[in-house]
Amino acid sequence: MKSGRILIADDEAPQRSVLAGYLSKQGYEVLDAPNGEAALQILKLEAVDLLLTDLRMPGIDGLELLKQLRAANPLVEVIVMTAFGTIESAVEAMKAGAFTYLLKPIALDELQIHIDRALERKLLTVENRELRARMGETASGDLIATSQQMREVFGLVARAAPSRASVLLLGESGTGKEMVARAIHQTSPRKDAAFVPVNIAALPETLVESELFGHEKGAFTGAIARHNGVFERADGGTLFIDEVGDMPPSAQVKLLRVLQEGSFERLGGGTVKVDVRIVTATNADLEMRVREGSFREDLYYRLNVVRIELPPLRQRKVDVPLLVEHFVRRYAKLNGKRVAGVDRDAMDLLMKYPWPGNVRELENAIESAVVLCRGEMITAEDLPLTLREMKSGGVRRVGSGAMDDPEKSLPERVDAFEREIVLQMLDECAGNRSEVARRLGVSEKAIRYRLSRWGLTDNE
Repeated sequence: MKSGRILIADDEAPQRSVLAGYLSKQGYEVLDAPNGEAALQILKLEAVDLLLTDLRMPGIDGLELLKQLRAANPLVEVIVMTAFGTIESAVEAMKAGAFTYLLKPIALDELQIHIDRALERKLLTVENRELRARMGETASGDLIATSQQMREVFGLVARAAPSRASVLLLGESGTGKEMVARAIHQTSPRKDAAFVPVNIAALPETLVESELFGHEKGAFTGAIARHNGVFERADGGTLFIDEVGDMPPSAQVKLLRVLQEGSFERLGGGTVKVDVRIVTATNADLEMRVREGSFREDLYYRLNVVRIELPPLRQRKVDVPLLVEHFVRRYAKLNGKRVAGVDRDAMDLLMKYPWPGNVRELENAIESAVVLCRGEMITAEDLPLTLREMKSGGVRRVGSGAMDDPEKSLPERVDAFEREIVLQMLDECAGNRSEVARRLGVSEKAIRYRLSRWGLTDNE
């Protein structure tokens, strides 16, 4: 049996009676109103999960009812019905916040499907708001999710944030590691101090120590003035070190000392004491690098006090619609576009795509679609070519070959998966490494490093 409270607003009594009878048999609690004014009065007094409203009614019509309800209670889902359907009215209803738009006569089995989906979205939205409230609205940012995997991440963040413990964030590029680091900072006692991010992979190796620990004037050729490193800038707050697996050995020694003693030597200067909470992140296999000798074992254990693993987007597809809705609103506003959402075909492609670049790739795809959209709903044709090719079966499966070889170790399979993604993206971007790096959400240095590791030259 179904559950939920549904309000039917329709000036035709027989239509209300049929719908109310059917929905009551399905287990819903049903209220009804003969016009928009009566519906508004009920909505002021009663808690309702979904409004099922006719578009054309005397007085306050369905569209005006929808707009007033959205302003008063945006959590109530709305399905609009009409016997006089036009593209213009459908678009206007969707822009005003309707879940969907149905033509009369209503097919009850189809209506049931839409009600199930609308109530599921309402539940996901409520759960997401509760999670964001628990973490703090400013802390959650783009951490929009209701999947079980991300709930576990949010729970770890909430428990780890009040402590001084180092946190190691693991996950593929684009999964939101920096946003999680910011959430840790903004829900910690250090929230009023600085949050300072630094990406090791984006720095030339010769400048890593200077950027982390600073230098005095004349410490080396070109050091024309004193420079405070990120540790000093983060004093009292949180330092987020991304791609920590790429840190050179000399800098690893200094980082270990900071973790042990709370001090370091500025290049060309004396000892500096700092009070810094350290959060690090990597998409590399640090345990393998420890075994290889390229990453210090003692440092690894110091960083890995609290370990949080972020799942890739392909493993939490339930979060895709909420993220899409969020990014559509953001980029429609930024670009001055009147884009209300995505149509069913486009959403189907967004749900089927494996998202190798994770949330960052999804965000880029929606930004592009909003900019290119010629109407008020994003269609499949507005989406990037990689997604459109799925419709015709033109996309080759990522991660074939060595990834599926049962004789290969997990690190070897992960490496094969990365190789497939990078090579496919290089092909799509005509060899432009900067564009590949932008799409995958990594530095160009990281792309060069991987190509070198695989023994590939630019021409190859």
